[in-house]
Amino acid sequence: MTTKFVYRFKLEPTPEQERGLRRLAGARRFVWNWGLARRRTHYAEHGKTLRYPAMNLELTTLKQDEATKWLCEIDSQALQESLRDLDRSFVNFFEKRARFPKFKKKRKQRDAFRIPQRVKIDGERVYCPKVGWIRLRLSQPVTVPTKSATFKRDVCGDWFVTLIAEREVDAQIALPINPVGIDLGLKTFATFSGDAPDIPIPKFFRKAERVLRKVQRVFSRRKKGSTRRAKAKLRVSRAHRKTARQRSDFLHKTTTALVAQHDLICIEDLSVKGLAKTKLGKSILDAAFGEFRRQVEYKATWNGKLVSVIGRFFPSSKSHRTCGTIKADLTLSDRTWTCDGCGSSIDRDKNAAENILAEGLNLVAAGQADTQNAHGASVRLAKREQLVLK
Repeated sequence: MTTKFVYRFKLEPTPEQERGLRRLAGARRFVWNWGLARRRTHYAEHGKTLRYPAMNLELTTLKQDEATKWLCEIDSQALQESLRDLDRSFVNFFEKRARFPKFKKKRKQRDAFRIPQRVKIDGERVYCPKVGWIRLRLSQPVTVPTKSATFKRDVCGDWFVTLIAEREVDAQIALPINPVGIDLGLKTFATFSGDAPDIPIPKFFRKAERVLRKVQRVFSRRKKGSTRRAKAKLRVSRAHRKTARQRSDFLHKTTTALVAQHDLICIEDLSVKGLAKTKLGKSILDAAFGEFRRQVEYKATWNGKLVSVIGRFFPSSKSHRTCGTIKADLTLSDRTWTCDGCGSSIDRDKNAAENILAEGLNLVAAGQADTQNAHGASVRLAKREQLVLK
């Protein structure tokens, strides 16, 4: 099967090249605002919306105007991609996936543009049309042809290029040899079924709050529009970027090792958006459960592994894995509880991981006949007398 993946490298442009990148980003923002205004005017006059083909023709006419003739010096594909993004934003709005498109302000938008073709890598440099060859930090070799390139400047002023490519991956395995169930939480980031050691919660944002408070306090006391305020804002951005990079490094290392060691990964379908609205919202967002699941899913696809997602209403913590007794009054503060059916003491997270693994195997077996299941084994519950004797 064919799947997409990306390369992301940091650029090291010269001052002249950086001005060229900013010029391309400014032209993209200008075309977006012109296209949005043109579509709103056309809809007010005719009651119909302009689609991308008609806007692309008007863009050619716009380049011939004396006031906007400078657009001829900008790469045409970068301008066309801006109109494609505008058309896609209207589609998302009408399908109720996003809000109505807004005009882009120069001071509130990050410089970015996309070129689908003619961007190529040669050694430790990348070619950008109308700018030339730009030096980059090649952290890994580019082994396949790229399909599209996005140039973007982050809040700290550094430029990055993201290259999208496609490659063939092996089909998913039919027999999971080494499955694992994972219970995510705030006390322990990941609790695994079996004998695998648990992963403690890193709390990157919590550990960085002291530094963030200090730099944010200095920023808030600087005069608006001053050079010192701009420098203080840069320090705040760098502090947040360091925390984000620490979290990203932790997630990538954890998910890569997890996919390499297991053939089937069973996880819960957590409602991260709903959990973020509770009093534990800061800790939920700091743990990045949604990003963890996203990385596990696409890395499993790359390596031909399986991922089984359990429904969010499955009682993984309340149900005893051995006897099936459900403790309805279990609270979040109960890290261990005593089963009313067999009287054994149960670790909440470890029991949940075992239940997630069992339910994940059932879901995979139901949708894949060749997967290992409980065919031929006894699935009846043990009688009470047998539990007492044991």
